[in-house]
Amino acid sequence: MKPQSLGQAVLIGLSIAYLIAVYFMTSSVWMGFTINALVIVVVAISWNVTGGFGGLASFGHAAMYGTGAYASAILQVQYGVNAWPSFFAGILAGAAMGAFIGGLAFRYGLKGSYFALVTLAFAEVLRICASSFSLFGGGSGLQLKLNPGLAQLQITSRPVVYSILLVAVALALVLTAFVQRSRFGAYLVAVRENEDAARALGINTYAIKVKAMAISGALAGLAGALYLQLWLFIDSTIVYGSAISVEALIGPIIGGAGTVWGPLVGTLGLHLLGEGAKHLLS
Repeated sequence: MKPQSLGQAVLIGLSIAYLIAVYFMTSSVWMGFTINALVIVVVAISWNVTGGFGGLASFGHAAMYGTGAYASAILQVQYGVNAWPSFFAGILAGAAMGAFIGGLAFRYGLKGSYFALVTLAFAEVLRICASSFSLFGGGSGLQLKLNPGLAQLQITSRPVVYSILLVAVALALVLTAFVQRSRFGAYLVAVRENEDAARALGINTYAIKVKAMAISGALAGLAGALYLQLWLFIDSTIVYGSAISVEALIGPIIGGAGTVWGPLVGTLGLHLLGEGAKHLLS
């Protein structure tokens, strides 16, 4: 996780300094804003696994994010399952959706813009289905019952919630650093650079890409489950909408796709820029 340049080191340092400074800000507005931003950071990290390391640019990461959120919500609201197993089920559901989309798309050799459009189509189809079926709450969405406490993963203290999200981001960064330095990560980069050559060298490119989609889906599902526990409500537009997919890819692209710190620096920087502009213009 070493920075590649002085400029990158400065940006990483500023990002970390801001995240620490949030604890000492007198206004709770900035902590609330950063909590929302950190959820998107996790989604951006998930996109970076496939889009950055593997060159598998997705336009529909909301499909995995939303599936994680809905899987957790359905278990809690419709079946009365405790929040803890539901939370982890959301992560698994995101991974399963990622593996399913990847397995289907890569089986037919889709890549580049074709793969990107397929992911976008999946997200849109899932959005329509979620808004149409009562299991998903239809157009009204799903609302968790207010039951504050650790037993139901409903934390009322903002500093505690903020700390939990920092831990989630840190774990996601550690996972991507491990992927980057592993043999699997080397295979993934080989697929990105020249898939035909990688296949000629004996790399099972299909399996590598599907595994990358599963890992990416698990992280996106984690973000979706976190969002649900934060706001206790989801609907099809919130979690399957195109806004999530756009935010998932734009942060890593600006911060540095294919780097460990890029999604954090890019996503946090964009959100701070937007929030700052809003305050200046208001």
